Amino acid sequence: MDAVQSIALSAGLAWGSGLRLYAVLFAAGMLGSLGYLDLPAGLNILEHPLVLTATGLLFALEFFADKIAGVDSVWDAFQTFIRIPAGAILAALALGNHDPAIMLVAALLGGTLAAGTHAAKAGTRAHINLSPEPFSNVAASFAEDALVAGGLYAALAHPWIFLILLAAFVLLLIWLLPRLWRGIRAVVARIARAFG
Repeated sequence: MDAVQSIALSAGLAWGSGLRLYAVLFAAGMLGSLGYLDLPAGLNILEHPLVLTATGLLFALEFFADKIAGVDSVWDAFQTFIRIPAGAILAALALGNHDPAIMLVAALLGGTLAAGTHAAKAGTRAHINLSPEPFSNVAASFAEDALVAGGLYAALAHPWIFLILLAAFVLLLIWLLPRLWRGIRAVVARIARAFG
């Protein structure tokens, strides 16, 4: 794996962790065990049958929990403490046996990327959950599933394209996150006023 592929894999795993951690873990482990992906030494553990079973079950649980309005926001709140550190760890380990300073930088950037992606996902879904109909929530969830699958495919098959799209995504996050935060504060204030 050359440097660009390693960076794309590292960034792709961190980015995907912010949206669907267990899908990312299960997909990477399954692709590695089937021989379609040569995982770096630090990530070979994802191919272990016990890890595949656990990540597969968690992926199924997350898949269904994410389709239910309200449950998805509770799930996202809980996952905040898991997705961000996992994104940092995956980003560092995806670089293989590099200089520890490079791996630390990758962990910091990977955790930041996972945090930004997770915040955008959770904030957007909190806004969508205000809608009385359930279809927008399910549509958003399926769109996130497709986005993660497409993003991971691009990171593995077309690393340059993925890195360019990721840069555009980061710029969008910089623009979007303050607006989402203001919206979430307004929703919380509205709920607090309703309960007096």
